[in-house]
Amino acid sequence: MEERILDAAAACVVAYGVNRVTLAEIARRARVSRPTIYRRWRDTDAVLAALLTARIAGVLDAAPGDGVGRRSLVDRIVRVGEKLRNDEIVMSVIHSAPELAMVYITERLGTSQQILIDALAGEIRSAQDDGSVRPGEPRQLAAMCLLITQSTIQSAQMVAPLLDAESLSAELAHSLNGYLRP
Repeated sequence: MEERILDAAAACVVAYGVNRVTLAEIARRARVSRPTIYRRWRDTDAVLAALLTARIAGVLDAAPGDGVGRRSLVDRIVRVGEKLRNDEIVMSVIHSAPELAMVYITERLGTSQQILIDALAGEIRSAQDDGSVRPGEPRQLAAMCLLITQSTIQSAQMVAPLLDAESLSAELAHSLNGYLRP
């Protein structure tokens, strides 16, 4: 049921943009009643937050690491960044609801950001153990990797005339490698 509701919310975001999504339209598309949605989420914003968390966590799962060490870690971060840059829902939030995106860019860490930091911290710890990542508290290093990657994702359109998608990914990898190198 939750997946059906989130799929309906995604369809609404694509069709109307984030700011015009209503709980009534989500319910109609999901073929459920509004009280069914209210039993799971308090309002439309909560449904959209759950949708974004599911999308971002899904991207992380769809780009598993392929080994231990800085190179594998950086490759995974870059692949996740590429998938997020190409995710219609994530980019719709960044471009059609910048005020919502700004909350998670400037004010607080969201659930999906915490999920990413936790995943990266574990991989950073392993890479530190093999000597390919510099010393430092893994969650702090993961938070900086998140900020670097998040900035790249949100600004990709702006720098597209200078950096095509392939070049952007290469430069992101270079930045992360330099940051994490012992």
